[in-house]
Amino acid sequence: MELGYLFSGQGKQFAGMGHDLYQQEPIYRQTIEEASEILGQDMSDPKIFDDPVNTQVSIVTLSTGIYRILEHDLGKPVGATGLSLGEYSGLIAAKALSFEDGLPLVRDRNHYMDQAGQHHPGKMAAVLKATKNVVDEACKVGSEKGPVYAANYNTDTQTVIGGSEAGLKAATEYLHEHGIKRVVPLKMTVASHTPFMQEASDQLEKRLADVDFQKTEFPVFSNTIIKPFTRLNVKKTLVAQLINPTHFNECLKELLNLNADVLIEIGPGDTLMKFAKTVICNADKYHIDSVETLNQVRSNKKLVK
Repeated sequence: MELGYLFSGQGKQFAGMGHDLYQQEPIYRQTIEEASEILGQDMSDPKIFDDPVNTQVSIVTLSTGIYRILEHDLGKPVGATGLSLGEYSGLIAAKALSFEDGLPLVRDRNHYMDQAGQHHPGKMAAVLKATKNVVDEACKVGSEKGPVYAANYNTDTQTVIGGSEAGLKAATEYLHEHGIKRVVPLKMTVASHTPFMQEASDQLEKRLADVDFQKTEFPVFSNTIIKPFTRLNVKKTLVAQLINPTHFNECLKELLNLNADVLIEIGPGDTLMKFAKTVICNADKYHIDSVETLNQVRSNKKLVK
């Protein structure tokens, strides 16, 4: 059995997430107490944990607590990847970034992105059942009306695009004209992973100057470069991540090349599991964001020591 971990990004957070784990899992409870001390606020309080201002640190805290439980129960994975924010959870899990340094860094990243979004508001939409080439051409045509970019290459046939309202509208019209029926607007006020986040990227670069990274204990594949993070590339890659498209699908394929035969999504929701199901592989697939889903993994006698 070879484990591959997928760390959730933003978008599927929910009210009260992790509270059942806090009540029932000592390792998770200890993680929350540690996060509270690091951040100087009570992360066991659902009002604080669910506050949109704390979304990114809450997701990373949840994911770290769950990872620590799995590390105790199952051991380390052969590799990992995450979607955007999830890469920070992956780097903390792989001991490349300490929890103590990582949480304040993620809190500041959240602030930088919010600020950039206020100064450069944008919109995003998911394009379904369309190839990369068609989406790229739509963005090229749409950019004649206003900037619009491919932001997330999630699967071979699902891409998220983002940018100006005019550009997004023109790109959507092009897609409809070329037989792509489903272009779904997302509830976003920022265009993540596009040049609209340049201000946040610049601020993050300065913030990362004093952050210390170590060698990863297992490969963590970057969505930006589709290669593992290293001490030499990690800061540059995290800065580039904010303004460049993610390539989760290609990272998943790299993980499968390490012979991962059990994939576990760690963090809120099952989005990455759904993406994984589009890839033909024999790996067992799970997601964990609650006591119930944790126990589903524990009930598999092949997995637990």
